[in-house]
Amino acid sequence: MLSRFMSGSVRNLEREYNCTVRLLDDTEYTCTIQRDAKGQYLFDLICHHLNLLEKDYFGIRYVDPDKQRHWLEFTKSIAKQLKSQPPFTMCLRVKFYPPDPASLKEEITRYLVFLQLKRDLYHGRLLCKTSDAAMLAAYILQAEIGDYDPGKHPEGYSSKFQFFPKHSERLERRIAEIHKTELIGQTPETSERNFLQKAQMLETYGVDPHPCKDVSGNPAFLAFTPFGFVVLQGNRRVHFLKWNEVTKLKFEGKTFHVYANQKEDKKIILTYFAPTPEACKHLWKCGVENQAFYKLEKSSQVRTVSSSNLFFKGSRFRYSGRVAKEVMEQSAKIKREPPEIHRAGLVPSRSCPSITHGPRLSSVPRTRRRAVHISIMEGLESLRDSAHSTPVRSVSHGESLMPRSRSQAADAGDGMAVISDEAYSPSDSVLPTPVAEHGMELAVARQINGAPCSIEEERESEVGTPTQGEGGDFGADSRSAKEGGGKDSALSEVEQVNKFVLSVLRLLLVTIGLLFVLLLLLIILTESDLDIAFLSDIRQTPEFEQFHYEYFCPLRRWFACKLRWVGGLLINDK
Repeated sequence: MLSRFMSGSVRNLEREYNCTVRLLDDTEYTCTIQRDAKGQYLFDLICHHLNLLEKDYFGIRYVDPDKQRHWLEFTKSIAKQLKSQPPFTMCLRVKFYPPDPASLKEEITRYLVFLQLKRDLYHGRLLCKTSDAAMLAAYILQAEIGDYDPGKHPEGYSSKFQFFPKHSERLERRIAEIHKTELIGQTPETSERNFLQKAQMLETYGVDPHPCKDVSGNPAFLAFTPFGFVVLQGNRRVHFLKWNEVTKLKFEGKTFHVYANQKEDKKIILTYFAPTPEACKHLWKCGVENQAFYKLEKSSQVRTVSSSNLFFKGSRFRYSGRVAKEVMEQSAKIKREPPEIHRAGLVPSRSCPSITHGPRLSSVPRTRRRAVHISIMEGLESLRDSAHSTPVRSVSHGESLMPRSRSQAADAGDGMAVISDEAYSPSDSVLPTPVAEHGMELAVARQINGAPCSIEEERESEVGTPTQGEGGDFGADSRSAKEGGGKDSALSEVEQVNKFVLSVLRLLLVTIGLLFVLLLLLIILTESDLDIAFLSDIRQTPEFEQFHYEYFCPLRRWFACKLRWVGGLLINDK
């Protein structure tokens, strides 16, 4: 009996595993779920834990053993998707940015979106002018520390917060000036709402950049926003296609295609190359989901999408979930007492460490949850949540200790001013830019803007992504990158030829297979005595009888004659 009980307990343990989800405020939610549990079950647990009803804007991100990032699919088993050994570690992030975040029904939803945008601002995904940057940072200060108090906030207090990948002392002074004079009396809820309204107006609101290269080998960042498809390159937005203009998204290998119809029936095709086939597939799936979420009127209009025009090849994917219009209609029906939001005092934040003053002090909220408190120096070694979707390059300890540089030049005004006083790459941030194994550098010959934090802190930080720099290029090339452009172009042409040959061979094989099936069907129709209704009907038609006596019977006699002749030759040879 004891042995049976023990064996049963072991089997139950093997059917369960621990799962840790890192939330937007850097706390962690840990639970035990069944091995065959689907993603929807885990997501519902987290939303219930957060008391979150407007949950369709959020998703769970994870990293596979090859360092490729994915969104957890809610209709599939968690264990089959992650492919790694438990315990599993994931992150809760905003997956679909609300078109108008300030008008969200509940404060808890607005607050979580605020935390996501604050991360985007710090990691360089949310680009803005210097004037906008100062205002956004001041809103964050007001929401987290309240009104300015000379007794609590000494000179230079704003420098203890790291709002951006880089910024100047002059910008820090401007942030403090706005906080002291213009935001007095604003509650945290009001400041967060004003922050959302300001962030919503920026061109890069909702950008989740995927690093790629164009047909000329130049670095580019592709993104899907609430308003359409965006291509960022050379410190500017080079393409913007509204969702009603995008007709098709395709990928094959590392090649990604966007088909669109613009004004006056102008058809365009944009082609880009991802670092790896896995990154390209993730890019395609993100595009399919965003297009369905923002473009369609009803979830019943969602269809299964193929990555290729040919039915016998490519990947198939279907978005599962409600669309934006349905989500907003459902939110309008929410009638409950607003859930309480616990905003804690000043506590250290692991995601945004200060660069010059030790650990950054930030009022990271701590909601009521079964959270596992992890110290600053402890990290999730397997996870670096980021907007990037490509493998992460590991860095040495020396790289992580590179100091922040400051320019002594004054800002040139607010017209086209930027967060930094010096030009830097879009990938300059707390961590180096992810690169593919074959050496595809997305930001070359640029100084890494590293923070003086430990390797563990870097592992917990998000990977740096595009950040606008004054006079700099959004993905600018160095001389070495330009020299390698010709080689990359030649390689891409060879790959395209190989793909074309493979496609032709596949088509030929499928055609031969179809002809063979038709031949078998023809033999069954003419030679078999199967008494099946539809076969009898076909045999009795005049067309079939004519075909049988005028073509098939002579052909059969010819084949029989040839076979007898070949058989006679073989017998005579013996």
